Amino acid sequence: MKLCIIGFGAVGKGVSKVVSMKKEMLIEKYGLDISVVAVTDRSGAAINPDGLDVELLIETKEKTGKISDYPEYGVSNISSIHVLDDIDYDCLIEVSPTNIDDGEPARTHMLKAMQDGKDVVTSNKGPLSLNFSELTNASDSTNSQFKYEASVGGAMPIINFAHETLAGNNITSVLGILNGTCNYILSRMANEGSPYLQTLNEAQELGIAETDPTQDVEGIDAACKIVILANSVLNMDVSLKDVTVVGISKITPESIALAKKEGLLIKLIGVASHDNLEVSPRLVREGSPFAVDGTLNVATLRTDLADDVTVVGKGAGSIETASAILSDIISIWKART
Repeated sequence: MKLCIIGFGAVGKGVSKVVSMKKEMLIEKYGLDISVVAVTDRSGAAINPDGLDVELLIETKEKTGKISDYPEYGVSNISSIHVLDDIDYDCLIEVSPTNIDDGEPARTHMLKAMQDGKDVVTSNKGPLSLNFSELTNASDSTNSQFKYEASVGGAMPIINFAHETLAGNNITSVLGILNGTCNYILSRMANEGSPYLQTLNEAQELGIAETDPTQDVEGIDAACKIVILANSVLNMDVSLKDVTVVGISKITPESIALAKKEGLLIKLIGVASHDNLEVSPRLVREGSPFAVDGTLNVATLRTDLADDVTVVGKGAGSIETASAILSDIISIWKART
């Protein structure tokens, strides 16, 4: 299987590392021989129809910041769309930066690949939270397989889990902690009694929070994931504007301490049901499945046959997110062979 990777930040590099680490296992277990034939970033691309050296790709990006500096096969100032036009590949891995204003350019990349009959795997929440129906309809009409497990919860299995493991169940709602940055901040505030801004600064120093943490701490990232779950798991047709969102920036150490006296914790909880699409701070009981610390994510799916089923996993990290992308690649390969 020939991969084209658009975006070579933490997740793109993680996918390359995982493909390299698991190369022999994938051949032995699945007969799946993966080669990366093209990679793009803002600087241009590296293209080799016979396959690029994954370790050299990562080394080049980390040394120069430009994938176009890849020896011999680097190309400056070429757009990702031109790369998709020019190369022979089987599956697009779309992991470019998330844009929640209009989903671009990832939306265009994915639609282009689908129109060309290519399969698509993404972790990109922007187009999925704004253009879900358009993308799934395009996939259906062109017989392109479209997978996006990594877009919600990083390594936490939830979308494929709902569709495959819980097949036959009627899933009525999903309730979860879907942002690792917020969970880290609230966990630290509860454990240390520290104020919000101090804890946010600490999270930024550790690389857990972005330099501009707005999408995380104001609940927007979690709201994107609620939209994806509502559309994919509950078969709704909604977008980001349909979610009521309250973040964590106004939570005080005093309110957390008061909750702890009652055996409660404050967590940022996302809810997806046919009656409610919401992200907001809520009280959860200590010792409950939602009393997870650090950057962990957790989600409970309410079903008619299996009752409540809860999954937990790391919600961030390049290798963790890449593991979900790899599982989607394997799923596509199984369906195609």
